[in-house]
Amino acid sequence: MTPSLEARSLTRRFGSFVALDHLDLKVEGAKCVGFLGPNGAGKTTTLKMFTDLIFPTSGEAFINGISVQNDRKRALSVCGDLIETPEIYPSLSPREALEMSGALRGMDHAEIRSRTEEVLEEVKMSDWVDKKIGRFSKGMKQRINIAASLLSDPEVVLLDEPSTGLDPRGMSEVRDIIRGLKKGRRLIFMSSHILSEVVDVCDEVALLDHGKLLFFDTLSNVTSSFAGGTPSVDLSFKAPISDADVERLIVPLPGVAGWSRLDPRRLAVKVAGGADGQSQLLEQLAGLRLGLVGFRESRSALEEVYLREISTGDS
Repeated sequence: MTPSLEARSLTRRFGSFVALDHLDLKVEGAKCVGFLGPNGAGKTTTLKMFTDLIFPTSGEAFINGISVQNDRKRALSVCGDLIETPEIYPSLSPREALEMSGALRGMDHAEIRSRTEEVLEEVKMSDWVDKKIGRFSKGMKQRINIAASLLSDPEVVLLDEPSTGLDPRGMSEVRDIIRGLKKGRRLIFMSSHILSEVVDVCDEVALLDHGKLLFFDTLSNVTSSFAGGTPSVDLSFKAPISDADVERLIVPLPGVAGWSRLDPRRLAVKVAGGADGQSQLLEQLAGLRLGLVGFRESRSALEEVYLREISTGDS
């Protein structure tokens, strides 16, 4: 079965305050989707309704087509989650913490033992399996929390701002883990207010503000359609590349609509044709053997979209 999440007119009010306003969103397939928005937009409220931590005022949430509100146990049996940042008893080791987590999920001891080894390997914590968690850094503790969300080998993983509060190294480690999770044919739905994080790890993006969904699309389509211009990609090269070589070798390639220099080894290149155009450009660049070592959507494009759409929503 293809993993999926769906919100149908999902609404949550707290008194007169509307935290989530008739959210309609359907996500299908093995991918990473960034649930983007400023603090207070309704992201955590949405994830809590998907995991039945709070009840919707109206509407329903579905996981793999099963209503969370009507059949909680079956819907959540395929889901792993990390909502906000739970504290772990500092006297426990990762092995003991995962044993407790698995027991709470109703997993048998043999399965817990087998999966513990696998998930700790997945989050790069195998060498710390019997150390006391109280001695861990915030980033290490967060990796254990992510491991707990993966213990039941879920098809759908919900992560609530997984790198918030971490130092740059911890943030980088968590992002590397999320990239690795994408290889496991899982649907990862990750809330965030950090634009660079979404660009780095997500395939699609949904923007929420004041409880309302502003858009949902692929990252490439969002930056192209909503930015009102041709999206850019950042190119990084092993060695400095001259303006003459850019004009002679890169500008004539199909889809290239302009360029600017970021530093001696990096360019921002405007590319027409959406994701297909970017794919074709990458293939052409690889054939030129220019020492290309990095190719990704420009962060500035998503930032432009984000700031304009949030500003529009505030007006």
